[in-house]
Amino acid sequence: MEPLRLSSDIAGQDDEFKAKALIFRGRRQALLASNIANADTPGYRAMDVSFADSLRREMRAQEWSLATAPTSESAAPTMQPLTRSTLEFARYVVPAQSNLDGNSVDMDRERSAFAQNTILYQLAIASLDDEWKEFKMASSDPRR
Repeated sequence: MEPLRLSSDIAGQDDEFKAKALIFRGRRQALLASNIANADTPGYRAMDVSFADSLRREMRAQEWSLATAPTSESAAPTMQPLTRSTLEFARYVVPAQSNLDGNSVDMDRERSAFAQNTILYQLAIASLDDEWKEFKMASSDPRR
C-alpha cells in the first residue's frame, strides 16, 4: 500500500514547480531575445522551447523513475531535481518562408512568442510573490 502524502509535501512540490517554471520562462526569454538579435545574421537558425512538450517529457521521465524505483513502506518516492540545461529542450524553428541568406528568424513569430512569454513570466513572478506574502503573513507575530 502506498503511503499517503501530506498536504505540505504537495504544496512544496507546487512551489518547486512554480520556481522551475519561472526559471524556464526566463531562459526562454533569453533564447527568444537571441533569435531577435540575430535576425540579420546570415545562416542563423532560430530556436525555441515548448513548455508543454518539455513538461510532458519530464513527467514521463518522472513516472518512469518512480515506476522503476524500489518501493518500501519507509521510503516515499521523491521528485528528482531538474538539473539539465534549457537548451537541451530547445528545437530549431521551422520557418514559414525561407530566406536567401539561410536565416530562419521570422520577426512576427518571434515578437509574438516574446510577448506571450513575457506575460507568462510575469504571471509566474506574481504567483511566487503571492506565496511569499502568505508565508510572511503566516510566520509573522500574531500580536502585531
